[in-house]
Amino acid sequence: MIITPGHLTQRSEFYHQLAQLTAAGIGVTAALEQIKRNPPGRYFRAPLQHFLDELARGKTLSESLRHADWLPEFDLSLIEAGERSGRLDSCFRLLAEYYNNRASLTKQMIAQLIYPAILIHFAALVFLVIIPFASPFGSSHFSANLVWLLVRAALFLSPLYAAVALLIYAMQSKHGEKWRSLIESFLRFFPLLGTARRFLALSRLAAALEALINAGVGIVEAWPLSATASASPALRRTVAAWKPEFAAGRTPSELIQSSRIFPESFASLYVSGEMSGKLDETLRRLHVYYQEEGTHKLQLAAQWGPRLVYFAVALIVSYKVIQFYTGYFNQVNSWSHF
Repeated sequence: MIITPGHLTQRSEFYHQLAQLTAAGIGVTAALEQIKRNPPGRYFRAPLQHFLDELARGKTLSESLRHADWLPEFDLSLIEAGERSGRLDSCFRLLAEYYNNRASLTKQMIAQLIYPAILIHFAALVFLVIIPFASPFGSSHFSANLVWLLVRAALFLSPLYAAVALLIYAMQSKHGEKWRSLIESFLRFFPLLGTARRFLALSRLAAALEALINAGVGIVEAWPLSATASASPALRRTVAAWKPEFAAGRTPSELIQSSRIFPESFASLYVSGEMSGKLDETLRRLHVYYQEEGTHKLQLAAQWGPRLVYFAVALIVSYKVIQFYTGYFNQVNSWSHF
């Protein structure tokens, strides 16, 4: 139900082993059998056996993987592009790096969110349970009923739990394209996360496109496959709308320049690569550049996201402390008049 950092690390190790074995000249079937004997995680055994059974029936790797319910669309599309281009090892290596980065960033964010989470629960316990229970000026009904105070604190924290559960569910990679499109549109309002997701999608598109072109796949056919492998619904829709333009004789460089979804740097480099006849070299540079930039922005988001949560919690706690002491002194003054 929930993909944890441990699952991401195991998936990265799975693709890393596949990349090493296929790069050494070992066939996919033999590589899967080798990994099945010593898988990165126990839950890999059943899917791997299913893949091997499908391959034994004469299906291709991408066809057998299409029936797997544990692989996201991004993995399937990139593996299909790698199979068609004959560069499965490169695609497996890209997937290994992708899941390794996701695991590292997720662990970093969780580690930095532990202290704010503890602070939130401590503040709720102090201000909603301990102080009302111990205060001589509070209502006798609420101060005497500890169970009710604990229930009230739980009700206060329940929206936070619901928000965290919704966030975890939303960020899982097994949702359909409509959900992923909604998340992609929502993240545009967050500069670091939205830009990082966009850059990484462009990096994956460039990598898949370079692999397909070098394998002799036509540019008109390679672009839709690469857009699907990018895991960006916006890129996939944009490129899918180019089909009539391709039929009319327009080139990808012309369409990229007229599309707002591609950054100016991407468009200019692609155009220069197409004109110079060194498109494969240009696509490799685009892949590396946007991979580094996207990863850097994700790291910044992983650092500053928990810090903003901590500052917000600190401000709320400070406000509650001031509010408590203000009410306390007002009550003391009112009692002193008697």
